Amino acid sequence: MLSFVLRRLGAMALTMLVVSAVVFGLMELIPGNVATMVLGPYASDEQKNIWLSANGYLEPAWCRYGVWLANFVQGDFGHSIRFKVPVGDVLWPRLGRTAILGVSALAVIVPLSLTLGVLAGMREGSIIDRLISVIGIVTTSIPEFASAVFLTSIFVFWLQWLPGASTMSDGFDAVQLVLPVLVLVLYDFGYIARMTRASMIDVIATPYIRTAILKGLPRRQVILRHAFRNALIAPFTVIMLQINWLLSGVIVVEFFFAYKGFGALLLEAALNRDVFVIEACAMIAVFVAVATQALADIGYAFLNPRIRFGSAD
Repeated sequence: MLSFVLRRLGAMALTMLVVSAVVFGLMELIPGNVATMVLGPYASDEQKNIWLSANGYLEPAWCRYGVWLANFVQGDFGHSIRFKVPVGDVLWPRLGRTAILGVSALAVIVPLSLTLGVLAGMREGSIIDRLISVIGIVTTSIPEFASAVFLTSIFVFWLQWLPGASTMSDGFDAVQLVLPVLVLVLYDFGYIARMTRASMIDVIATPYIRTAILKGLPRRQVILRHAFRNALIAPFTVIMLQINWLLSGVIVVEFFFAYKGFGALLLEAALNRDVFVIEACAMIAVFVAVATQALADIGYAFLNPRIRFGSAD
C-alpha cells in the first residue's frame, strides 16, 4: 500500500511539473508579450526593454523557468497587474472564500446524494427509484447559470426570502451562501446519486449479499454493514472527481452572485490580462485536480482490497 501511495504522489508531482512548464510556455515564453501586458499597449520599446532587463526577462528561457518555478514553490507568484499588490495578497483570501463555498456545497451534496442513491438502489424499479432518477437527471441537465436565474427569480424576486447577491462584504453571512450553495448542489447531486444507485444495485445482486439475506439477517443490517461499504467504491471516486467540476462551476456561480472568490478572480484576471494572477490560478486549479485524482486512487485502493493487495505484490 505504501508503494502504491508513493507512486501516486510521484505521478502527481510529475504532472504538476509538466503543467508548470506548459503554463510558463504559454504565458511567459515571449518576454515582449509580458512587457506589453504589464506596461500597457502604449509603452515604448525603450520602456519595455528597461522593464525586461530589470525583471530578468533577457535571460535564457530555461533559466527564467527555473527562477519562476523556484519562486512559485516558495509562494512568490509575482505582482498583480490589475490590483497592484503581490498576487498572494489577492489569491489566498479569494481561495479561502471559495473553499467555504465548496465545502458547504459538498457537505450537502455528499450525504444527500448517497442517501438518495442507496434508497433508489434498495428499491430498484419502485416509484421512489424512478422519482429519484428523474429528479437527478433533470437537475444535472440544467447548467448552473440557468438554475441560478430560476432560483433567483423564485427566492429573491417572488418570495423575497434571500438576498440576490453574495458579496460577503460585511464578513461571513450564512444567508448569503444559501443560493450559491443551492445552485451547486442541484447541478452535482444527481450524478452522484445515480452512480450510488447503480453501484448499490450491483452489490445487492452479488451472491454474498443474497446468502446473508437467506440466512435470516435483517435486511437493514445487511445493507448498512455489508453492502454499503462495497457500494461506496464507485461513488467515492466520482465524489473526488466532482471537486474539479465544482471549480468550474464556481466561476459561473461566483460571477452571477458577485461572490468574491477564486472563480471570480480567475475570470477577472482573464478579462484584464493579469498574467501573473492567471498563472497562479491555473497552477492552483491543476494542483486541486491532480490532488483529488491522487486521493481518489488512494481511497479506491483502500476501499477495494483487491487493488490494495495487488499493489503490495
